[in-house]
Amino acid sequence: MVLRRPVAGGVFLIWAVPVVARRYGRNAMCAGRGLLVTGDRDHVDFRGSENHGPVLGKGTQNNYFGMSRVPVTLPHQVGVIPSKAGWFQDRAEAARLGAALAGGGTTVVSSVGGVLAGGVLAGMGGVGKTQLAADYARTAWRAGELDVLVWITASNATEAASGYAQAGMEILGAEPERAARAFLACLEPGPRVRSWRWLVVLDDVADPADLNGLWPPASPHGRTLVTTRRKDAALTNEGRRLIEVGLFTEAESVDYMTAALDARDRTEPAGQLAALAGELGYLPLALSQAAAYLIDTGMDCAGYRALLADRATKLADTSPDALPDGQTHTAAAAWAVSIKRANSLQPAGLARPLLQLASFLDPNGIPDTVLTSPPALALLTTATGRVQNQVTVVEVQRALRALYRLSLIDHTPNSPHQAVRIHQLIQRTVRDALPPDQHDQIARTAADALLDAWPDIENDTALAQALRANTTALIGHAENALFLPEAHAVLYRAGSSLGEAGQVTAARDYLHRLTRTTTSKLGPDHPSTLTARHNLAYWRGEAGDPAGAAAAFAEVLDDSMRVLGPDHPSTLTARHNLAYWQRRAEEG
Repeated sequence: MVLRRPVAGGVFLIWAVPVVARRYGRNAMCAGRGLLVTGDRDHVDFRGSENHGPVLGKGTQNNYFGMSRVPVTLPHQVGVIPSKAGWFQDRAEAARLGAALAGGGTTVVSSVGGVLAGGVLAGMGGVGKTQLAADYARTAWRAGELDVLVWITASNATEAASGYAQAGMEILGAEPERAARAFLACLEPGPRVRSWRWLVVLDDVADPADLNGLWPPASPHGRTLVTTRRKDAALTNEGRRLIEVGLFTEAESVDYMTAALDARDRTEPAGQLAALAGELGYLPLALSQAAAYLIDTGMDCAGYRALLADRATKLADTSPDALPDGQTHTAAAAWAVSIKRANSLQPAGLARPLLQLASFLDPNGIPDTVLTSPPALALLTTATGRVQNQVTVVEVQRALRALYRLSLIDHTPNSPHQAVRIHQLIQRTVRDALPPDQHDQIARTAADALLDAWPDIENDTALAQALRANTTALIGHAENALFLPEAHAVLYRAGSSLGEAGQVTAARDYLHRLTRTTTSKLGPDHPSTLTARHNLAYWRGEAGDPAGAAAAFAEVLDDSMRVLGPDHPSTLTARHNLAYWQRRAEEG
């Protein structure tokens, strides 16, 4: 026996019997071999025992969804929501997420790679995207706002499809091979039935292409939440909204650390905790693992900060043996995955060496002219194994966008003097992975790139400041490499730049420190040490001590004649400057 009834457009809805239609709460479903029928389909046809299910489609394009068992009652949850992290912090992003999803639709949650900012949950590993999504899903479920909640770890297309298939089998009783498509079809809104109130969470999407054909439909009754490290334009197609998850604030960081330690009867000075949070870049994952390390080892905050400051200590050595909150990897491991994927994007093989170069520079802003300078291009060409064609500026810009899309950097081309920003822990992780010889080679190349980008006449004060900041960062990351086999010229250029900017006292103090360092590393008679002493004497005079400058130049001249000879250019320059400052001293 077959029952027929007309559907819009003159097509008949045909049910094979026996079928018992049931309604579960808000849902119109067919039991046994039935399927929720949404009214926006033009053709619905149940073919009975031969096909074991209805057909949904338009015209001659039909989709067969077989049913193998009785559907479950609602509400129903598919997948496991990650447990709430200990001492979870309420954040501004949670309010933005709630507002974005209030009217249904799709929101992608991203994170900002090291820059404090608002804004799919997307971006850098370790900022807490999954925890924010889990808190939203858990809150909505407990409040009775949902009939169906599906949590899928969607790190590739297979996992996403498998998650949908599980939902189709559990909720619809669909056969495994057709369950994913059946479930997505049932999410379509329709006029003839009361639709489910649903939430689908796709956690940790690694590539937007993995979701081609797998995005849940837009629906006034449903919400889709995606967490990802990606910031590709494809994620915000069709009205999907992007929320970038930033780092903790200093207050959130201190509150978190205080609560975590207090639970184990530990207290630390707020000032120490604030300083540690800053040194960890306010990254939630790093803070949680630091708290666990302090608890497990009994080390105090000051001791942990000293461990972090030790250049011989790798970041991985500061993680606890047992990770907290069910975490499966350290921050370094999370970023390694992102770096590998960025390096596979076009231009292939360029993102990793470019990130290695950037890891030696200022995390708060690297001028684009440094990363596209001839020394940088030569390094990148060698790193990519090219023999004939050198890496071009355009390719570097594309590689920067690849790193940006994976939330490994923040890239703002319209701010050329601070075009690239990068979290300091990502930088450290990248440097930690370098063999010593490659580490020093890249550091020296970074110095060459800075010097090449430095204009002879500093008309652009913002650029000069950025170059000095990057030189300071480079010294902090790889000072020893800058004295092999001699002091790099960028060290002197940074001091002169301070003086040329009118900061003559700062220039004098900088050169004083450089002279001490050069003497310690290379010896008092090394030409680099004589150059540092020469520059120090000059800026001592410019800082208002002409007599002291004259006395210093007299000593530099004597040592230059002894080490370099009377006719060496440096000796002749020292003699000239001695006369100049003697005259200035006599003039008062």
